[in-house]
Amino acid sequence: MPNTARLAMLATRPRRSALFMPANNAKAIAKARTLPADVIILDLEDAVAPEAKEDAREGALKAAYTGGFGHRELVIRVNGLDTPWGADDLEALARAGADAILVPKVASPRDVLRYHEALTGAPTELQLWTMIETAGSVLRLDEIGALAKSTRLSAWVIGPNDLAKEMRSRQTPDRMAIAPMLALAVAAARAHGLCVLDGVCNEFRDLARFSAEAEQGAIFGFDGKTLIHPAQVDPCNAVFSPSQADLTWAQAVIDAFALPENAGKGAIQVAGKMAELLHLDDARRLVALAQRIAKATA
Repeated sequence: MPNTARLAMLATRPRRSALFMPANNAKAIAKARTLPADVIILDLEDAVAPEAKEDAREGALKAAYTGGFGHRELVIRVNGLDTPWGADDLEALARAGADAILVPKVASPRDVLRYHEALTGAPTELQLWTMIETAGSVLRLDEIGALAKSTRLSAWVIGPNDLAKEMRSRQTPDRMAIAPMLALAVAAARAHGLCVLDGVCNEFRDLARFSAEAEQGAIFGFDGKTLIHPAQVDPCNAVFSPSQADLTWAQAVIDAFALPENAGKGAIQVAGKMAELLHLDDARRLVALAQRIAKATA
């Protein structure tokens, strides 16, 4: 299947909450199988000390082969190819049964191509996700996104901590320093049919701050948000789920365009508001997303 067709199929897969778990923590992985997160990301990179990298790889392998994640998408973040562990991570995990491999520190289209080529022997359904966490990647969002047509690339994950480190910027509750980059990342992702997830909120004990940051991400248009603590899952799902008001409007738009008298029209009135065909497309996406959420949580 061409990657563009696969991206269209994945567009309504719920990815509201994507929880990072260290791959060398068996208890955390067991708990992950019980949480209402849409995505579990087993981490071999930032969350794992150098001396524990090989144990983490074995933990990710065991978890992937064992399965039991149900409706949850299983993603494994590997170490970069420029590290002592990256090549072995990719070789070991490419056929382990994960849904996607997440790669760090991408700075250019060439980096994406290197990972795509390294996964040549992997199952065709294995996705490639990349972190957007370097100044170089932000400057090349359109070029990197364009590779979705010809590679496994299907999703981006914002990495605000590494991005702030490279920029020497301060992280504030309003995320003022990186707000323009967040908007550009969403725009580039949409231009190329990619899923895009907002970065982590470090203040995992302050759920009010987390919820405010998640709301900001939803306003930007992100599909969901990456998390570092199980307590963040429920508020994240709440923010990124279609509201009842949105679904009522979406169904009204779908029903109105289906009426015989509106056949062939590009714009109609729905409940006193103007609705165009672009609103119909978004309405169908919202309803399909809500249906998949309901099915996953049934």
